[in-house]
Amino acid sequence: MALSKAQLKNRIISEMQSQGATATGEHSWVNRMAEAIANAVVDEVQANAEVPVTGGSSAGQYKVQ
Repeated sequence: MALSKAQLKNRIISEMQSQGATATGEHSWVNRMAEAIANAVVDEVQANAEVPVTGGSSAGQYKVQ
């Protein structure tokens, strides 16, 4: 399963709203902050994470996509 910046953003917004943040309104930073966090997390994971497969014909190290 590939990582999704949009799905992570929505999850972050939902979590922030459950903590009392307001995602609507002229002065709300929730959507922009959630998008920035989601983009950074997904980019970092895709750039650096590897999954070790230790057995079978697919043995090796694989990048996370």
